Amino acid sequence: MTVEINSCPNCGSKEVSRNGQTRHHKQNYKCRECGRQFVLNPAWKAITKEQQELMSRMLLERISQAGIARVLQVSEDTVQRYVNAASVVEKKQVEVSAKPKKRLNVQMDELWSFVDNKGNQQWVWLALDAETREIVGVHIGDRSAVSAQALWNSMPPVYRQCAVIYTDHWSAYDSVLPGKRHRSVDKDSGFTSYIERFNCTIRQRVSRLVRKSLAFSKKLENHIAAIWRFVHHYNANLQL
Repeated sequence: MTVEINSCPNCGSKEVSRNGQTRHHKQNYKCRECGRQFVLNPAWKAITKEQQELMSRMLLERISQAGIARVLQVSEDTVQRYVNAASVVEKKQVEVSAKPKKRLNVQMDELWSFVDNKGNQQWVWLALDAETREIVGVHIGDRSAVSAQALWNSMPPVYRQCAVIYTDHWSAYDSVLPGKRHRSVDKDSGFTSYIERFNCTIRQRVSRLVRKSLAFSKKLENHIAAIWRFVHHYNANLQL
């Protein structure tokens, strides 16, 4: 039986028939031309390109996913699906401006975080160029020498060849960094002040890193992607 409604949302045909009910007890329709099934005034709607761009910008601010859903007036599931998809394609490699082969000064530090529960600690290892303020190395893992090595490996070759590295007294650095170019210093020396300041910045800007907050990560992949997303955004703005 053909019924009178506006048109098929897929092909625009008005040749539409009733086709039972959905699991939510709404009348289901089927287009006789293209076979598309649909309901009138669906509760779920695909997010627009403009909403996706706005969502991407909001993820770089101190806004929880639930808060983003409320602002954009979409479901939390919609936001979560977008975050899940974005985490897969997020680059996990630093992008910095070209550097000459000369002495470079790098500051390193570790930032505590967790995923799902505080027993699942995920330390954010960061390396920062003291002159340009660029983040030149990133690794998320435990607090062992293995993670210190991964941070070292994440840095561009010119830094591994030329940089003098300033760190705190955490023993993992001693077993990885070149002894002649590694400087273990106290926090009040000022030689790690830039990386410590960045730690405060990323905690304030990435909601899942805010202490004593309900906006924590439940998936490690999304946790890592959120950190890389902010690092790329931060470095890109420095180069403007």
